[in-house]
Amino acid sequence: MRSFDGKRYWLVGASAGLGRALADKLVAAGAEVVLSARSEDDLKQAVSELGEKASYVTLDVSDNDDVIRAAKEVGEIDGYVHLAGVYWPQGAKEWDADQVNAMCDINFTGTARVLGQVVPDMVKRDRGHIVITSSLTGFRGLPGSIGYTASKAATMSLAECMYADLRKTGVDVQVINPGFIKTQLTDKNDFNMPFIMEPEEAAQIVFDHMKSGGFKRSFPTLFSLVFRGSQFLPDWIYYRIFS
Repeated sequence: MRSFDGKRYWLVGASAGLGRALADKLVAAGAEVVLSARSEDDLKQAVSELGEKASYVTLDVSDNDDVIRAAKEVGEIDGYVHLAGVYWPQGAKEWDADQVNAMCDINFTGTARVLGQVVPDMVKRDRGHIVITSSLTGFRGLPGSIGYTASKAATMSLAECMYADLRKTGVDVQVINPGFIKTQLTDKNDFNMPFIMEPEEAAQIVFDHMKSGGFKRSFPTLFSLVFRGSQFLPDWIYYRIFS
């Protein structure tokens, strides 16, 4: 089982929600955490609550120069957790180009931007721990989710490629695929969200997965079976059910 005592973790997208709750778990386990997000006020508040083992570095994952600057400021780390993301519910008939572009750029390309600064150093040292956040929506295309589902499918694929390349090295790669978590993002939804979880409950599941040696964790378990099982349905059945 992985130990976090004395380790240094960088959490991007951690000023609120799941990331903020996960920071509590890591600090309680003895880790030092560096939190990043765009809002300095939110980061200051989070760090003041977490105590002396926490610090922050502002970061906009959509800006490559800012990513390079932040990575240098953070310095050497033992672990990296990527949680940053944006979301607007919409289907292809309501396509908002700016919002869809932002979801693809921040949710997927933003992940790749930061990993581009983190992974090479970990590979060079042959030591490190990377946790990437995808989503249950990433398993198969869904109606009413242009931009978000595509970006999360790409993120899941990125994690799978990294795991395939690094699984026999000292760099551990994990991916988490949450369902609905009560955050500012899900507050935008006006539909029923089955099995919606509080951030603290979800953070415990993520933390338990981080302690394990497993690669992929999809949750809530019962809800995840619907999405994982959908991959095996023929198109004519799948789209009839899910549309």
